[in-house]
Amino acid sequence: MEILYDVEFKGRRKVQYRNPNKLPVGPSDYVVVEAERGEHYGRVVRVIEIDEIAPETPCVLRFGNKEDQDRVIKNQFREKEAFVFCKEQIAQQDLPMKLVDVEYQMDGARVTFFFTADQRIDFCELVKTLAAVYRTRIEMRQIGARDEAKRSCSIGSCGRPLCCGAFLDTFRTVTTDMIEHQHLSLSPSKLLGACGRLKCCLLYEEGYYEEAGKRFPKLGAHIVTETGPCEVVKIDVIGDAILVKYETGVMERIPRSRLGSRGCDRGACHDHEEEHHHGTHTIDAVFVDG
Repeated sequence: MEILYDVEFKGRRKVQYRNPNKLPVGPSDYVVVEAERGEHYGRVVRVIEIDEIAPETPCVLRFGNKEDQDRVIKNQFREKEAFVFCKEQIAQQDLPMKLVDVEYQMDGARVTFFFTADQRIDFCELVKTLAAVYRTRIEMRQIGARDEAKRSCSIGSCGRPLCCGAFLDTFRTVTTDMIEHQHLSLSPSKLLGACGRLKCCLLYEEGYYEEAGKRFPKLGAHIVTETGPCEVVKIDVIGDAILVKYETGVMERIPRSRLGSRGCDRGACHDHEEEHHHGTHTIDAVFVDG
């Protein structure tokens, strides 16, 4: 087995490195790593064991020292100045892009400007202007809305730091099917995160709701209870019950304990021999799609 190190930089950006010098590196250690045309400074956040490391994987060079820390602090002030200047240039050149963040490489060999845009941007003139002022390599990196939220490390509607900024390393796909599985109301204010996309936390309980949903009839299904035919209008997984609406308009909440194995009221179940009614074949008085 070989070992890789996840090193975190500004904006919770992570890159994996190998350790050919066998330094006693562990989580929370600050290290200087190999960067394109120079060195960068970051914090080890995770140690990973894998079968084989690709030879092109960059290296951990050494532990960080006081001089490295001082350079990082100095760069933080330079980043703020560069952010203001770049934002002014974007406005002057009327570019349809939003500047999100600026990151200096520790040794100053490169300055990366992170931005979002809805289309391809011709920022050649902007790069020329920035290069002339900062006299170093300029990199423009377009990121998505979720990456923008991750770099902001802001607070979510739950009152806690955004998951993407606190602990999520990768973004999994969040779909509208998850909203249906969890029987949530289609309210954008409750379902959309700071990035304007569906909240990542919809993933956390998806497995539970998907499994629990198998114990209930589907939303909108027609079932028969001891009171009569009705439609399932709401499923309360947490309360272990369903809400049904009868043809008369009357609503009733029915605990799942009263439902048969196929989603009907136990009081309305029939023997298997009585399954034919108006040409519809049912088993255990199951719901009939309507």
